[in-house]
Amino acid sequence: MRTVVVAGDQTGVEAQVSSDNAAREAGSDGTAASEPVWDVVVVGAGPAGASAARAAAAAGRRVLLLEKAELPRYKTCGGGIIGPSRDALPPGFQLPLRDRVHAVTFSLDGKLTRTRRSKGMLFGLINRPEFDAALVESAKEAGAEVRTGVALSKVEQHGPAVPDRRTVAVVLSDGETLHARAVVGADGSAGRIGAHVGVKLEQVDLGLEVEIPVPATVAEDWAGRVHIDWGPIPGSYGWVFPKGDTLTVGVISARGEGAGTKRYLEDFIARLGLAGFEPSISSGHLTRCRTDDSPLSRGRVIVCGDAAGLLEPWTREGISFALRSGRLAGEWAVRIAEAQDAVDARRQALNYAFAIKAGLGVEMGVGRRMLTLFERRPGLVHAALTGFRPAWRAFARVVRGTTTLAEIVRTHPLARRTLSAMDRADRTREREGRGGKGPGRGVRVICGECPAG
Repeated sequence: MRTVVVAGDQTGVEAQVSSDNAAREAGSDGTAASEPVWDVVVVGAGPAGASAARAAAAAGRRVLLLEKAELPRYKTCGGGIIGPSRDALPPGFQLPLRDRVHAVTFSLDGKLTRTRRSKGMLFGLINRPEFDAALVESAKEAGAEVRTGVALSKVEQHGPAVPDRRTVAVVLSDGETLHARAVVGADGSAGRIGAHVGVKLEQVDLGLEVEIPVPATVAEDWAGRVHIDWGPIPGSYGWVFPKGDTLTVGVISARGEGAGTKRYLEDFIARLGLAGFEPSISSGHLTRCRTDDSPLSRGRVIVCGDAAGLLEPWTREGISFALRSGRLAGEWAVRIAEAQDAVDARRQALNYAFAIKAGLGVEMGVGRRMLTLFERRPGLVHAALTGFRPAWRAFARVVRGTTTLAEIVRTHPLARRTLSAMDRADRTREREGRGGKGPGRGVRVICGECPAG
């Protein structure tokens, strides 16, 4: 059997299918030798797509990874690798770390600054171009084949392009049609696969980021330490992540606050004393969270990572969600590809959705509650992390991956009571007609129909 990984919003890798393999598989699939049926097509070569490709290939399937960009490519991302991300990496994967974080400086809109330190490493920092390329290389080593510079036009599960009910047609922008037994969509939150599945999104945030090269004296001052600033816009925050001779500086807030978000970034950079350095890269990116009832599959097509709207709602951390959901998607796509009829394929897709909701879905639920608390009481969050030692220890355990926010809320009465009180306040505000969401929240859109900014 074969697995095709089609990368949509990220880069792909060159791949060719040998004529003898195509001929060998063509007979059993009933298609021409020039159009072999693959096991799985994965659309998108970011962390989610590469993880899905590797998982499917490691199961003994053939994988073709198609990506519309060229690797390596830049992506707006802080590049923090927390414990859950590290734990989801393939065995033996060598992280291309640029720094190891042992200290965090917290501030509340530039005030009440305090630095917390840890004896052990809290998390690592990477450059996404290097990290993503290494993940794709790992997928190739597992047996995946990759093509770059290939854009997706559409996927079809019915019609003249589909030879039978076990096959999905993947139509590329140049008119080429690929056939697969299963498709994994990892082509980003505004990708075509999410639109095909009908992914629904309710939280859209705008992240702005710059890469600032700095002299050795400045880089030395930041080595091993990150800065997190709770911003002036409800739900916003800023960050400084050091990566050798470059600082990644960014801010994020609700999408509807574009002008305010830009001012926040400019003010943040000025307060840090970095306004005199010329950025090498300036970029922006929208993050989108799924609704609780958003589908994760349609027929033999499943979605993961950003394409599924999977990320932590409070911090908007997405790498660990991409790696974990991608691995699950690759494993379940193999089962979908093996399904002999629509009923069995549907059963396997539902099993994938259950696995996502039982793990990442629970974490997202707690993250939404934390975001509500943070939007209403950023000072409370800041005071807890800087002045309440158990809160700092909990933060350290979460980023190291020894626990989760969901587990803390489940096992710690104070955390549970605090979030429950905020939930009650939300319901009261809604009954009184004052709204229970922060600015820009509660907007429901269908993936693929989201505006660009």
